[in-house]
Amino acid sequence: MDAQMDESGICHRPSLWRAVVGGKRGIVSVGANCLDHHAESPSPKRMKPNLDACFAALADPTRRAVVERLARGPATVSELAAPHPIALPTFMRHLGVLEACGLVRSEKTGRVRTCHVNPDPMLEVQGWMEWQRVIWERRLDQLDQLALKLEGHSA
Repeated sequence: MDAQMDESGICHRPSLWRAVVGGKRGIVSVGANCLDHHAESPSPKRMKPNLDACFAALADPTRRAVVERLARGPATVSELAAPHPIALPTFMRHLGVLEACGLVRSEKTGRVRTCHVNPDPMLEVQGWMEWQRVIWERRLDQLDQLALKLEGHSA
């Protein structure tokens, strides 16, 4: 589908398009502005489902606290569970969610399970956030230019 320009001069694409910003790939949502002239055709199969799982995992304050603690270094499950007023089986479910999305990995030595943070999924999240920041900065710049243009016509 072709891009369409509205009366304000902002270009809109009526479908999903892939864009590359800062070395990271992402998808511009339906109706988004034409911000990247080098956008590729959409391919939902190429978008990593891990990103959704990471955001879902990080939506919980207990899991965020675990990731923050593991950023300082490895810790046993007992050490990680200690500051949280929840039962150990409930805490283990939280660890399961973090392991399922790849943010945390664990290894068992004897009866002790030690957890480590895996930075790769967090880098994906960071890349997506940076991509969104660039898009919104461009959109706000376009809005600012439009406001200045309209202000100039009314003076």
